[in-house]
Amino acid sequence: MHSEEIDLLLMTSEEAMDKSIEHLNHELAKVRTGKASTNIVNDILVDYYGSKTPMNQVSSVATSDSRTITIQPWEKSMLPVIEKAIFEANLGITPMNDGEMIRLSIPPLTEERRRELVKKVKHLGEEAKIGIRSVRHKAMDGIKKAVKDGYPEDAGKDKEDQVQNMVNKFSKKINALVDAKEKALMTV
Repeated sequence: MHSEEIDLLLMTSEEAMDKSIEHLNHELAKVRTGKASTNIVNDILVDYYGSKTPMNQVSSVATSDSRTITIQPWEKSMLPVIEKAIFEANLGITPMNDGEMIRLSIPPLTEERRRELVKKVKHLGEEAKIGIRSVRHKAMDGIKKAVKDGYPEDAGKDKEDQVQNMVNKFSKKINALVDAKEKALMTV
């Protein structure tokens, strides 16, 4: 394995770690904090003339205040379809259809529910760290194999340090994301 191949290995490792952070961000956005956020419904798919389509592609989704999400379909005929999709998504929120738009009132979170959500957030953070450690493991194996195949040992050690520094950097990012979400959840 040449220097270029090891650099490529490090680059792909960093990209994989970035993907772990992206995935964590996506999952954290779905955890509701008791405040209205359009992220709650963005991943809901509605049956749009036979094809599953994201909610925000068939309607205008907005927050009218800190506790209300409004969904204004571009076609009135989509109201019952969107309403059904919200029920099926099992959000624990009952949609209110006034014939023009759908409103979702976000109930305030109980203390117990907040603690459950904090546990979930910590679990999501741990899953992201496991993903990063898995990437580190593969990268370290690749470097060790390269050293065995004649790559200079001191250079291999430097590359291993680079991988560990990457892991440390991404772990800090994960901790910061989890801490921020936990703070948002526990703020009443």
